Amino acid sequence: MTNYTDFPGLANVYLEDSFVLAIDVTPTSLSFRLEAVLTPSHPRYHDPRPGEAHCCADAVLTIAEATKIEWVTRSSQSYRDATGEEDFGNIDSLRRHDGHYELAGDWGHVRIHSKAAPQLTFAEEAGLRHSFPKTT
Repeated sequence: MTNYTDFPGLANVYLEDSFVLAIDVTPTSLSFRLEAVLTPSHPRYHDPRPGEAHCCADAVLTIAEATKIEWVTRSSQSYRDATGEEDFGNIDSLRRHDGHYELAGDWGHVRIHSKAAPQLTFAEEAGLRHSFPKTT
């Protein structure tokens, strides 16, 4: 079993405190739009802005080249923070098992069969808007 911190690009990201803003599913990929928490070792790290507990960046976590996506459980429950921002919780775990990934959080539990490593793309690199749509 491999934990997400062992994958390039995710070693200095703290998914357990990152907020899931949207989940996009296609037949061959699963993407999580995140307000990603960066650790001080991340090259994009900066001191948290006023009112923030962590250094955050808009990003998309994608597992592509999926041959099968199995939802064990799924929830559309959303949460609002003190500022009224809506999210779907966190990614509590992301691990690689024999031939598949297991991801779990308040939004559900999913198995993704793929040989591709998870990729984290930052919003400004992907040309994404600062505010992502709130869909699951």
